[in-house]
Order: sequence, then C-alpha cells, then structure tokens
Amino acid sequence: MSESTQQPSAQTQAFMRWFRALIVIGAVAWFAVVVYQNATQPEASNPFKLGLDLAGGSHLIYEADVSGIDPIEVPQLMNVLRDVIERRINVFGVSEPIVQVEKSSFVTDEPIERLVVELPGVTDVSAAVAEIGRTPLLEFKLYSAELDQQQQAVENLNSLTLASSSGATIGEVKVNGEVADKTGTVSPFLDTGLTGRYLETASLEFAGSQTGQLANEPMVAVRFTDEGAKLFAEITAAHVGEQLGIFLDGELLSAPVINEAITGGTATISGSFTPDEARALAQNLSFGALPVPITLQSTQTVGASLGVNVLEHGVKAGVFGFSIIVLFMMLWYRLPGLVSSTALLSYIVIMLGLFQLVPVTLTAAGLAGFVLSLGMAVDANVLVFERMKEEFRSGSSSRKAAEVGFIRAWSAIRDGNITSLLSAIILFWFGTSVVKGFALVFGMGVVVSMFSALTITRTLLMVLPEVSYTEKSFWSKLLGCGLSK
Repeated sequence: MSESTQQPSAQTQAFMRWFRALIVIGAVAWFAVVVYQNATQPEASNPFKLGLDLAGGSHLIYEADVSGIDPIEVPQLMNVLRDVIERRINVFGVSEPIVQVEKSSFVTDEPIERLVVELPGVTDVSAAVAEIGRTPLLEFKLYSAELDQQQQAVENLNSLTLASSSGATIGEVKVNGEVADKTGTVSPFLDTGLTGRYLETASLEFAGSQTGQLANEPMVAVRFTDEGAKLFAEITAAHVGEQLGIFLDGELLSAPVINEAITGGTATISGSFTPDEARALAQNLSFGALPVPITLQSTQTVGASLGVNVLEHGVKAGVFGFSIIVLFMMLWYRLPGLVSSTALLSYIVIMLGLFQLVPVTLTAAGLAGFVLSLGMAVDANVLVFERMKEEFRSGSSSRKAAEVGFIRAWSAIRDGNITSLLSAIILFWFGTSVVKGFALVFGMGVVVSMFSALTITRTLLMVLPEVSYTEKSFWSKLLGCGLSK
C-alpha cells in the first residue's frame, strides 16, 4: 500500500483534534471579548439595542383610513406612510425609532391597517403625537358646480324647514350618495386621486407682481414625482377652465382656475401665508405629506426605571436558568455534561454577538424567548449522549460511541429543530410586533443551538481520552460514569 493511501498516524489525528478544539475555543473567546467590549463601552460600534419595554419610551398605534383606496395599492401606500413618518420622527431627534406596518388580523375579511411607532427615550406622549400630527395631508380636488348647486338647494330646504317647523331639524340628507352634515352642507369638491403620496419636494417662494398675485406674497411651490406629474397633467388637461382646490388636512387653502394643461409637474400653494407659515408648510411637506389619513388609536408609555427593572429580572432569570442546566448536565453526564455546558456557554456568546451585529431589538418578549432557548439549546446534546450510552454499553470506545451517537441522533435533532423553526417563522409572519420579537430570538436560538451541538460539542468530545466500558482508569470513571448509568 502506498503512503498516499495510508491513514494518518494516531499522533497526527490527535494533533488535528486538539488543533480544531483550540481554534473553536479561541474563536469563541475572541467573540466573547468583542461582545463584552460592545456591551460595556459607552461609544461602542455595536451596542445592544433595547426595545421600549426595556429602555423606556412611547408606543403609539395609528390606524390608517384605506377605505377609499384600491386594495392592490394599500401595501405600497402603507410602506410610503411608514417612510414618511420615519423621516418626520428623525427630524426631531429620536434615537433609533421603530416604525412598522401591521395588520390587525389575517383572518378577517377587511383587515385593519395599522402603523406602530416606537420612540425610545420619549416619555412625553403628547409632544410625540403633536410632532407626528403636524405632518400634513395634502389633497387636490376638482370643484363641481353640480354639487355646489345641490348644496345650495339643501341649504335652502333647511332654512325653509326650520322656518316652518319653528326649529325642527330635517332628517338625513344625501347628495350624490354622500351624507350631509347637520346643516346639510357637503363639500362641492371631487377627489382626483392626486395626494401627497405623489409629492417629491416643496419649497418656499415669493410671488412676483406679474403672476396676478400680490408682489412678494409667500407661497409654497411643490414638485411631483414622475407618476404624480403625469397624473397632474392629465387632470389639468381634462379640466381646463375649472377650479382645482388645494386642501391641507381637509381645509381649503386655495382654488385656482386651471388655465391650461400643466405638464411641468409643479404647482403652487397660496393662502395668505406669512413667510414663517409658508416656510413651515414647505418644510413639513418636504419631510412628507401623508399618503393616507391616520388616527391615533392607543398610546403607551414605559418609564426608564421600569425598563431597567424588567431587564435586571430577565438577566437574573437567564443566569439562574443557565446555572440549573449546567448543574443538571454535570451531575447526570459528568464529563460529557461539562462539555455540553461549555458548548452552551458558547451558544450564549454567539447569540449575544448576533444581538449586537444584526442588530436585534431586544424586548421583554425577546428576552423571554432567549431564556427559554437556553433549555432547548442542550436538547441536541441530550439526544447525542443517550445514543452514546447505548454504543458505549455495547462495547464501543467512548470516541467511537460519540461518532456513532451523533450519526444516530441527527435525524431526531433535525426533525425537532425544523418543527421549532417552522413555529418561529409562523409566529414571526403572522404575529404582532411583540410576538415577532419573541419569534425572531427563538428562531435564531434554534439555528445557533444546532451549530453549537453539532460543531462545538462534537469537536470538544473528540479531544477527550478514549476509554472503554470495562476500563477502571481515572478517565474511564470520569467519562464512563456519565455514559454507563
């Protein structure tokens, strides 16, 4: 037999086993140092990112009115709304805000579209709501003479009814299917579909005397996106000679007459503004006009002291759970239990590193998922050790028993972790923001636990002395005692 086909010597195999073990231990130790530095240094590049329930802040839930929007366009508009609110929040200096879209339920016929806003460090809810609420809803509507005439007729009917009945009120009045208010008035403007969702920029300008407006009158010039410019051109071309009302948060600012088709994708908003008012309006519109109306549904404030208390209790629970698991594994499996505890410690280091590098926003639910995953992280080790027992008792050496144990336990480890991972995916896909935090951490824990069990535990087991079931040496007692019970 040639040298190229010979098996490596026992010394070479032992060297390779120790080399791999030292590489694994060194990598985990280095990663642990990085995690510690990021957790303790005030100016760390990747610190832990804590959610509101751990760091304190405000939690706002808005409901979007999408009743008059094509369902196909709703997801896109909600994404635009999220981006707009996020830009608006960034302006007043909130550190790492979270703005996300969610539906009330996936099983209802008409799910409610919600926008969840989390503002870490902001405990003044009224100030946060006022700041977000200042973002305007910009709409362009066409004046309808027919609706105006119907409105006048309803108003005349109201006055006659009140005069003849000495204060009696009329019943529900509808104009073109739209319910009038108590005075019978209905806005004589029709929706065009052109709203702030198509807005690109807005800037302060001053009108010249040749424009037909007062000289140096402050106004706001808006520029539409390509899609908005096309829609604006179509509207102005089809309705030359009609009035186009410009509404801000439902209030009519101006209603200029369309003299010709406007193809440049720009328009001006004038409404007896002062320079400061026009500048503020331009700034607000530039930061984002809301594509759909929103209403505040609920608010929640978490104090910083309460968040610290929750975090401390979560850390204590994690330390206590880790200690119990290590104690059980070492009492039941002895030396293999110590190996699995070392792998569990590496699992914790890797998970904490992922929390910093991904980064994952840690909430109380996510912290609970992490503590829960500690127990599940050793289930693969338990399966392997039980298979090792069977092989060890049948006469195989400890190292051979470990090799066969990993092979025989793989199918059970694979199936169990896949089902857990599927559960985490389902929870993350359909759950609310709180459930998603738990599901994300739990899913990450499943993947990392498989890596720690199949790689780290296996590597460390292979460097242990090889003993047999019948030996009476020190290592056989220490290693075999956990496998022969």
